[in-house]
Amino acid sequence: MGMAMNTNSGTPSLRILICGGGIAGQALAYWLGEGGHRVTVVERFPALRATGAQVDLRGQGIDAIASMGLLEAVRTELVDEPGVAFVNSRGTPRATIMANTSGQGRQTLTSEYEIMRGDLVRILHDLAKDDAEYVFGIGVDRVEQDDEKVTAHFSDGTTGEYDVLIGADGQGSRVRRAVLPDGAAEPYRQVGIHMAYWFIPRIASDRNIRDTYMVPGGRQIMRRSHNPEQTQVYFVLREESAEASAIHRSPIEDQQRFWADRFRDAGWQVDRFIDGMRDAPFFYSQEVVQVRTGTWSKGRVVLAGDAAHCASPYSGMGVSAGLVGAYVLAGELNRHPDDLATAFANYDATLRPFIDEVQASVKPALLKLGMPRSRAAIIAFRTATAVATTLRIPELVARFSREDRGGAWQLPPNPVATGAR
Repeated sequence: MGMAMNTNSGTPSLRILICGGGIAGQALAYWLGEGGHRVTVVERFPALRATGAQVDLRGQGIDAIASMGLLEAVRTELVDEPGVAFVNSRGTPRATIMANTSGQGRQTLTSEYEIMRGDLVRILHDLAKDDAEYVFGIGVDRVEQDDEKVTAHFSDGTTGEYDVLIGADGQGSRVRRAVLPDGAAEPYRQVGIHMAYWFIPRIASDRNIRDTYMVPGGRQIMRRSHNPEQTQVYFVLREESAEASAIHRSPIEDQQRFWADRFRDAGWQVDRFIDGMRDAPFFYSQEVVQVRTGTWSKGRVVLAGDAAHCASPYSGMGVSAGLVGAYVLAGELNRHPDDLATAFANYDATLRPFIDEVQASVKPALLKLGMPRSRAAIIAFRTATAVATTLRIPELVARFSREDRGGAWQLPPNPVATGAR
């Protein structure tokens, strides 16, 4: 395949296919478009997938957003969530941990930058859309490559040839098969926790503070409200069973039946939450896993975001890591368009120390401690949390901690290569 030249900089202009139009995919489309490459984004969803849970930006993720000039756009869409309350079966708060808004140290359970995933995807898409071609409703089913090109076989039966193919297609990535050794198992590190979430109509008693309700049997319900009309419901389950791991691939009616059965006796507002499942605008069920693989690339195929290094929702850094990874990968491709082996080796060497630290922050033993199985353990947890918050320990620890997860790792130079437009 003949490689075109970037007329502005005299460097090669690559034909790049990005699989996945989520947060990492949109950020890559922007930075690679700025680098003068010909970018195509394919997304299996029939339209921009501007839905999903509330997410937060922390540490280096905030720096990555600022480097795109999007900090003000993000600030205008922030969700007002001043803290997290642990409530009893009557919904009475027993302990509340407030967000750290001091501008110093690390964030607490809630971040200064809380935003709906859909709003962040939309903001990124508005920035990237003029410099990339978008194709919705198709995905990549199979990949072939040689020294000259990578061929994508799309789900609609067509094919396309590219210089680089980037798998930004999430935790359950299909592109990852092209990078893993033949016959290798999916590189999931399971933590024995499952999660489902959906939206229901908001009612007068739904506060801006996030409510967390702990239920015997290693169960948890979270309720948070992001706008005047809607409330988010999260069911979290500590269970290590084949049934729980398999349910996320079942039809949505079976998923909803599974979650209703597991939580029906939970108390608090559980009937309202279960009743709201059927009419919810979307319903999402997943196993909480980390993606840990020793390699993120093979030949002309490279992984980004959750497909490469999902850290799990409990890291608090999943979205930030996706933005940071896109920044690093695009920077290396922009600087070394004629030497993919060097670009991908630098991407790995630069980003992996950051990802290793983010992933190491998720400790399964601590997660399970926060999801006690017995009523006595729940009462003990709530009492300890109440004492700590009375003494303002979480806020003080956050304020005087040196840095957020990801440590002192700094963003490398701006991804747009010298001389690019």
